[in-house]
Amino acid sequence: MRRAAAAALLLLLPLAGCSGGDTSGDGSTNDAAASSPSTTPSASATPTTATAAPKPRDRACYRLDYAAAVAPTTTAKPQDCGGAHTAMTYAVGTLDTVVAGHLVAVDSAKVQQQVATECPQRLPAFLGGSPEALRLSMLRAVWFTPTVEESDAGADWYRCDVIAVAAEGRLAPLTGALRGVLARPDAAARYGMCGTAEPGTSGFDRVICSGSHSWRAIDTVTFSGSAYPGVAKARDAGQGPCEDAARARASDALNFKWSYEWPTAAQWRGGQTYGLCWIPD
Repeated sequence: MRRAAAAALLLLLPLAGCSGGDTSGDGSTNDAAASSPSTTPSASATPTTATAAPKPRDRACYRLDYAAAVAPTTTAKPQDCGGAHTAMTYAVGTLDTVVAGHLVAVDSAKVQQQVATECPQRLPAFLGGSPEALRLSMLRAVWFTPTVEESDAGADWYRCDVIAVAAEGRLAPLTGALRGVLARPDAAARYGMCGTAEPGTSGFDRVICSGSHSWRAIDTVTFSGSAYPGVAKARDAGQGPCEDAARARASDALNFKWSYEWPTAAQWRGGQTYGLCWIPD
């Protein structure tokens, strides 16, 4: 059975569509639609005193909720990494706030783009494993800069944290050492990407695999070229690879189910140049 449906990917970059297969089906087609709320970073509280906030400590841990994790600034205090926490700093750097010899504001597009590029680029080396392992996980980079007032007082740092998304709008606790975690045998069970139902169906929510789930993301479909291939080609590109990936993991090569998500043009422009293959779990 083949299905075509709208679906959504995790945290900021939803995928456009979903199709799947059931090798024991009758060849009919069902259409469905599913969506998830978009994530918009919200402003956090800022200090009332115009003093330069000290440079954050690398490898510090924090107890953040989802809204605080996606905010541009933070006032959260470090916590004991051996206790309950939901974020860990993996990189701290210095902002470049000079353009053509002139200072620009910390909340300018130029400065914010620097951090939005640097932090995701530095996450794979910290977590270890392959780029595909990161794509198939619920581990994500978030970042913080000083407030405008703190920047004016001389603060020039940025902070990169890693979080684990438990489900839409909710973080999972981080346990144990995170450096190199995606190269470990238990990485997929702890931080993998799973679903509460078949992707593209009304009961589907993306969740961390350590929680209750019924489907699992097992493989990615990477596209070549820099231009978006179009919806039809993006949809068709994953049908064979996802079916093959599911067959390789099936106990019965003639009777198994699978599903495929593909990116929209908007997500492609944002760097989402791959699709996801799913199987029941």
